[in-house]
Amino acid sequence: MPAPQSPGNADAIRIVGLTKTYAASNGAAPKQAVKGLDLTVPAGSVFGLLGPNGAGKSTTINILAGLVRKTSGKVTIWGFDQDINPRQSRAAIGVMPQELNIDPFLSPRASLEVQAGLYGVPKRERWTDELLELVGLTEQAESYSRHLSGGMKRRLLLAKALVHRPQVLVLDEPTAGVDIQLRDMLWRNVRKLNEQGMTIILTTHYLEEAEEMCDRIAIIDRGELLLCEDTAALLGRADSKTLVVDTGPATAIPTLPEGVHAQRRDDGRLAMSYTPSRIPTDDLIDALRAADLPIRDLAVEAPDLEDVFVQLTSRPTR
Repeated sequence: MPAPQSPGNADAIRIVGLTKTYAASNGAAPKQAVKGLDLTVPAGSVFGLLGPNGAGKSTTINILAGLVRKTSGKVTIWGFDQDINPRQSRAAIGVMPQELNIDPFLSPRASLEVQAGLYGVPKRERWTDELLELVGLTEQAESYSRHLSGGMKRRLLLAKALVHRPQVLVLDEPTAGVDIQLRDMLWRNVRKLNEQGMTIILTTHYLEEAEEMCDRIAIIDRGELLLCEDTAALLGRADSKTLVVDTGPATAIPTLPEGVHAQRRDDGRLAMSYTPSRIPTDDLIDALRAADLPIRDLAVEAPDLEDVFVQLTSRPTR
């Protein structure tokens, strides 16, 4: 697949003041799913869009894909304003949905050909065979889609999202409920596409995937942007560490600086959780030495993305 051309600026997607309010129904009040969202996705990045259920992720993605009408705001995809150039902006993005929306009576080859036709891709420019090989469906190319396994159907969804060679690929919970083999295949393909210049937007509940794959991450909750930062900077927000020390046979926990939570783990090691900005690691080691405890081995456990995510989204209900 040829590398996508530049969008004309550093942003593959730019969202300004985006709102979406669903009309009242069955006596319920109108629901505002997205509330003044401002967001930019750098071209060529792997960008994580994270948030708890009901945060507004799917609504935002559906607006980008042209499946849901926004209430207000501005959306620009690959330099095309969605209101001024709706066809070009829609052609610049491909979406692999979470739902298995596949015609059971079409073969994978036929599904890709139909999808290419819907996007107006001329036959001479189609790359159906390459796509089937990319997602590992060459042998199943002529089988009815209803005979495919769940994992193979997800592979077909990825291929369908790529038929028109989009500059931006959105993966909506791509590995939910899939096996390890499919997950590895998917991430290999994602890395390959990204290396060729494609911008990837990923939503997932597997936070370790986002931590490993994404250059930059945005976290939204209740339709609002909580933050958008490089992954390394985001992980640095969790001001907590755990010093794990092997002090030999289990003994009483020594007196430690105020604010340190200590416990013996099942393997006998002493785990001390603390806030590095307030308590230097040296103070913990000095406390162990003052108690005449041997330090046979030690390790520092840093927080992961899940810790940061929980901190940011654990807000009281309004």
